[in-house]
Amino acid sequence: WAEIPTRRNFISKSFQHRITGNSVQSPPNFKHHVTEQSRLSDRMSRRLTRTYQLYSRTSGKHVQVLANKRVNANGDDGAVETDSFGSRVRIRGVKTGYYICMNKRGKLIGKRKGRGKDCIFTEIVLENNYTALQNAKYEGWYMAFTRKGRPRKASKTKQHQREAHFMKRLPRGHLLSERRPFDVLPLPVPVHPFSRRTKHSHHQRSGGR
Repeated sequence: WAEIPTRRNFISKSFQHRITGNSVQSPPNFKHHVTEQSRLSDRMSRRLTRTYQLYSRTSGKHVQVLANKRVNANGDDGAVETDSFGSRVRIRGVKTGYYICMNKRGKLIGKRKGRGKDCIFTEIVLENNYTALQNAKYEGWYMAFTRKGRPRKASKTKQHQREAHFMKRLPRGHLLSERRPFDVLPLPVPVHPFSRRTKHSHHQRSGGR
């Protein structure tokens, strides 16, 4: 006898086919999704331009870019301008207009246009409150200077080394108001030690004298 298809068998087979068909599909590529979202956030990050002095921990002076495109940390009053987007920055000498970049040999050089990844550095805030600057193109290579203010070869640098530690300072003549969003709050209204009620109770305890 041939099995007569019933409504229950038809629904069961349809449901089984639906499950089987779905199981064949590959799971979503979450890694690709995260990568795309990261790229989108990088493009949408708010960019800020700030001017400050980049103090070198080893030389005791400031980073500067000279007219001959050389970079050193011997500036007494060298100011740099950063174009920051997220934790990444481009550093440009205010006087010369050259961007600080890194070539494939790990040497710091100045460039008129700083559009490449070799001219972008990632800011890493350390536990000692200093900042390390890792090149975006050559990961593991840091901006670093010797005690004489000369650039150190990036391939020999490490994050924990003093030569790769920097601190941001406000240039001379810049007002503290540029440190906003910190604002000066008004002083609270002074509170007198004795209110009218406490004065009355004190008068009663003293016998009205």
